[in-house]
Amino acid sequence: MKLVQDFNAFLNDTVNLNSTRFDQLESSIEAIKTAVRGLDWKPSIVGFAAQGSWAHKTIIKPLPGDPFDADLLVYVKSVAGWEAKDYINELYAEMSKLGLYKDKIRRYSHCITIEYAGERKIDVAPCVKERLQTGVWEVCNRDTNLFEKSNPLDYTDWLIERNSICGNNNFRKATRLLKYLRDIKTNFTCPSFLLTTLLGKHVYATDKGTAGFADVPTTLKTLIDRLDDWLQANPSKPTVRNPVLFEEIQSTAWDDIKYSNFRSKINLYRGWIDDAYDETDKEESIGKWQRVFGEDFAVREAVEKAGKVSEAALTVVRGSPVSAGVTDLVALVKKIGRAALPSGFDRLPHMRRPRWRSAAGSRLTVNVGAQLWTSRYGQNVRSLASLAPTQPGYWVRFNASNNLGLPFPETYKVEWRVTNTDEVARRANALRGDYYRSDEPGVRWEQLSYRGVHMVEAFLIRIADDTLQGKSDPFYVVIE
Repeated sequence: MKLVQDFNAFLNDTVNLNSTRFDQLESSIEAIKTAVRGLDWKPSIVGFAAQGSWAHKTIIKPLPGDPFDADLLVYVKSVAGWEAKDYINELYAEMSKLGLYKDKIRRYSHCITIEYAGERKIDVAPCVKERLQTGVWEVCNRDTNLFEKSNPLDYTDWLIERNSICGNNNFRKATRLLKYLRDIKTNFTCPSFLLTTLLGKHVYATDKGTAGFADVPTTLKTLIDRLDDWLQANPSKPTVRNPVLFEEIQSTAWDDIKYSNFRSKINLYRGWIDDAYDETDKEESIGKWQRVFGEDFAVREAVEKAGKVSEAALTVVRGSPVSAGVTDLVALVKKIGRAALPSGFDRLPHMRRPRWRSAAGSRLTVNVGAQLWTSRYGQNVRSLASLAPTQPGYWVRFNASNNLGLPFPETYKVEWRVTNTDEVARRANALRGDYYRSDEPGVRWEQLSYRGVHMVEAFLIRIADDTLQGKSDPFYVVIE
């Protein structure tokens, strides 16, 4: 399901750089421009230009603790006798004399960087105009002491054209989403300039006004499908060139291992995105999109759904004899058993969808048993059946077994999805729905805390290839 409104909210609330931070960035950049103009620096300044994500409007909110950044080009005329390193070294020396910047400035291969207490940083890169040839602009590599051709304005124009073809800023939005995916997963490497080029190369002039770019989730699906098709057709690292500067090979940012991993992960996430997009059940689709983008996607809707399971169940039986004296789902379960559980209860959107690839062939049987204990490793009180009401304060020892009632061999591991529901857990910010390791092979301990009907499921993973070999039915824990 496309969930267009949820995507818009997710972009605005989570992915996009908020207006306060953007204004801070703009203000800092203007201050830096003023400072550079006033320096006793030999190059004659022609002008300034934005570069990178800031110029392309694909900048995203950084993860907690990380700074957000922008790239600022300083266009200058060449200085007779200066080498490439001189432009950066002299800019660094002059900026370091200013009290406002001396403790914030660093020097790198192509730029100086001004960092504001880990909040934001701005890379300032000299770009020399027509040093040897009319119409040629060059950035400076301090490490190699070489001038390197650059064409940032034409590259920005190329991306503007891609965005225009897609319509409604959908290209920029989809690019931000994939950058966010990269940052939260942290399991593949692709610099922003390379990722943006790869996506832009898969937008064609004939795409304008077509259904594949109708909205943000559709654009995202179209682009990652095309990118994955291209990657799978290239098992070895291909050459990716700057589309407006042929001699610049952007794919040098990868080695063979990084490329292979990028190829594998895009294939994985393409499957997840296709699955979420094609899912017709809204709650299930939300859960599958959360598998892609994390729990912040449609978080308010997911939490609301989980907190109102009693309301949903009582709506179904309202007016019937069954509803007499019943105030919530726990009371209804005690009265009519499993029939009390509302539709979709075992696939609520806040439940994290499996992150493992499913193994080919039939799944193995996984059963879950449970015993009630006075405390963890305390006294065993009794066996506990699914849907059997019990009191808070006890501990439960869950154990996973095969179809013969035996534990699984050491070549497998068991992870547990523990899901709380209803208003009491919601108010305590304890709905959970994530995966947890076994406390000992095939065993998970949980303390009973919140009134409600909750779920525990066992997922059997083969260690050798990290594939899902089987899962249990939900074990329903009813806490009075």
